[in-house]
Amino acid sequence: MKTRGPSIQQMIEQQVQKWQFESKEKEKEPEIPVITISREPGSGGRIIAKKVAERLGLDLYYQEVIHEMAENAQVSATLVETLDEKGLNVLDEWITSLVDSRHLWPDQYMQHLMKVVGTIGKHGKAVIVGRGSNFILPEEIRFRVRIIAPLDVRAKHIARTYSISIQEAERRAIKTESGRKASIRKYFNADITDPINYDLVINTGTISIDKAVDTICTAIEK
Repeated sequence: MKTRGPSIQQMIEQQVQKWQFESKEKEKEPEIPVITISREPGSGGRIIAKKVAERLGLDLYYQEVIHEMAENAQVSATLVETLDEKGLNVLDEWITSLVDSRHLWPDQYMQHLMKVVGTIGKHGKAVIVGRGSNFILPEEIRFRVRIIAPLDVRAKHIARTYSISIQEAERRAIKTESGRKASIRKYFNADITDPINYDLVINTGTISIDKAVDTICTAIEK
C-alpha cells in the first residue's frame, strides 16, 4: 500500500516553523543564492534539482507545491507573515520592480505566486523548480539554471518513466513544453527558451545527470 506524503498544509506548517527557528538561531555565514531550475520535459531537471538540494543542504520546492501555495490566498498570506517589516519592504520592492520592468498586469494568482516565490527567496537556502521563479527573484540572490536535451533523448526517458511508446512520449514532451512556453509568455512577457534568461544551460544529452549536478554545485560553491 502506498504511503501518502505530508499534505500541503503540513508542509507549510513545517516550513514556517523552520524559518522561525532559523531567524532566531541564524549565524552570519556565506549566502548561497537561491537556485532556480527551468527544464525541458524529460531532460532530467527534476532529478538534478533533488540531487543539488541534497548535496548543498537546501530546501527543495517542486512546481506543483509552488502552484498549490500560490492558488491558496491563506497559504500565501501565512508565508508572507514569516517576514519582518524590513523583509516585507524588500519583497514589495522586488514585486514592484518586476511588474514595472516587464510591464506586467498580474492577476490574483500571479500576485500570490510572486509573493510565495519572493518569500522563499528572501529566506534563501532553496532550490525552486519551475513556475517562472528565475524571472521573479532579483539577480543578486538567484542562480538560474536551464536543463535541456534533444527531443529523442527526452522521449526515451519519458517513455521509460511512464511505460508509453516513443511516439506518445514525444507528443507529451512537445505538449508540456508548449504549455510552459505559453505560461511564461503570458505571465512574464518572456521566452522560456532564450539562454539570456539563465546563468547556466546544461544539455543532458551530452552531460550526465551526475556531471550536471557537479557543475551546478561547483558554480555555486565558487
